[in-house]
Amino acid sequence: MSSIAPVLLTALGLGFLGSSHCLAMCGGIAGALGMGTGTTAGGGRFALLAGFSAGRITSYAVIGLLLGGLVQWGAGTASTLLTPLRLLAGLLLVAMGLYVAGWWRGLTRLEALAMPLWHRLQPFASRLLPVHSLTGSVALGAIWGWLPCGLVYSTLAWATTSGSAVVAALGMLAFGLGTLPAMLGMTVLGERLGRLRRAATFRYAAGVMLILFGVWTAWAAVPLHSTGEHHAHHHGPSAMQ
Repeated sequence: MSSIAPVLLTALGLGFLGSSHCLAMCGGIAGALGMGTGTTAGGGRFALLAGFSAGRITSYAVIGLLLGGLVQWGAGTASTLLTPLRLLAGLLLVAMGLYVAGWWRGLTRLEALAMPLWHRLQPFASRLLPVHSLTGSVALGAIWGWLPCGLVYSTLAWATTSGSAVVAALGMLAFGLGTLPAMLGMTVLGERLGRLRRAATFRYAAGVMLILFGVWTAWAAVPLHSTGEHHAHHHGPSAMQ
């Protein structure tokens, strides 16, 4: 890996652009943190929300490390594995862009496929509610990070095309950091930031950017437009190896 900065910056951008989806998936539980503790605003609630986000982002990194390691092993035995994975990542990012913009919600079907796993984890999350401690909020976030989410899956597929477990983990970590402004903004900026995320202009712009990046990722994966290994090193996370 000569440099992973482009991977981290791109993953950070993916998290920010898709953060309206994060609010839909995690906003309810995050908004409930601190209720009944006497610290519904300010440092107390902010600390719980920060702990929740820390646990959630840690889970993203762990998932990236696990799947990235599997892809790294698979790519070592079948060098052609990364090409269809890049194509899949591009298509998922296009689907995510359509979802964020509100033009097509087909990605919810992918989220439904992972619901059986979530049904096994949900009772553990329920036992942590209501949250009254930083430790509890971190634990809740770590479980919540496994909630079926099309945005996470799209970014995960893209990050693992690096063919490196470490890069995939760091990419997912950066992705999680990109979602922080929206999540922490629930406390810091309140409804003002929420209105921005829900604004049609923001959703359309974010959706279009995700679609364009998905098209670029998929286009680079098509053999017809590839000129071999040298060309591949200039497209996607694999350029960072």
